Amino acid sequence: MTWFDEALHNALGDRGYMQRIEVTRWVVREKSDFQDIAIFETKHFGRVLALDGIVQTTEADEPAYHEMLVHVPLLAHGNVRRVMVVGGGDGGILREILRHPTVEHVREVEIDSDVVELCREHMPSLSDGAYDDPRTELIIGDGLKIMAEMDETYDVIIVDSTDPVSVGEVLFTQKFYDDCHAHLTPGGILTTQSGVPFLQAQELIDTHERLKTAFADAAAYLTVVPTYIGGYMALGWGSDEPAHRRVALSTLQERYDAAGLKTRYYTPEIHLAAFALPPFIAEKIK
Repeated sequence: MTWFDEALHNALGDRGYMQRIEVTRWVVREKSDFQDIAIFETKHFGRVLALDGIVQTTEADEPAYHEMLVHVPLLAHGNVRRVMVVGGGDGGILREILRHPTVEHVREVEIDSDVVELCREHMPSLSDGAYDDPRTELIIGDGLKIMAEMDETYDVIIVDSTDPVSVGEVLFTQKFYDDCHAHLTPGGILTTQSGVPFLQAQELIDTHERLKTAFADAAAYLTVVPTYIGGYMALGWGSDEPAHRRVALSTLQERYDAAGLKTRYYTPEIHLAAFALPPFIAEKIK
């Protein structure tokens, strides 16, 4: 019997807590120019992608993450045509964005081409053909540098990064969030993963403080992803239009129906409820 021991919480401060998943077969184990990449099969979660020993996504529970990071900002905005993704090399975020018929162009910037290619080959359901869609522009490069230097603007920017260790650390800086703000259209929205507050409170606190500096309206909302251990997963929100967080349920339902979406986790009701934070989380981002 072989096991995968996730080292995330030891890497972030030695909390004496670890997730262990039984591996039924190793599919990929290699080192790219940036990180260790592993894809393996499991009994319950299907295939799992891990980077530098940390679970990034699984075939079984990925909708809880990808759908919430995408459909909340796109349906709250209501008229999204251009989207930028930073990270997201597994393709799940891109797949969900392209399900919206109003979207005309998506630029994805991913630093590690090996992640894209290995996931397309070994976990194809994640991208589900999204990289072949003519609306997709894939750039292999440094998201921090490209965000700082580009001229284009977007209605929504989604940051699907690893945790703030290794190659993902720069995507949690004030400069990066300021640059994202500069490249949003008026009323645009930024969403970003912000860690599991029960075990990674400082990640949420730091992200929220930086988003408050960059945006007129900063918030956090929640999802639950079983393999992101520790309970609720926080997603960061930044916009200069506070009304986007207060769209009526009936309007969200109309937009959801008009897009022809069929989701496994997201619903308009969950969308609204996700911004209601338990006190132990809310008190961290007052």
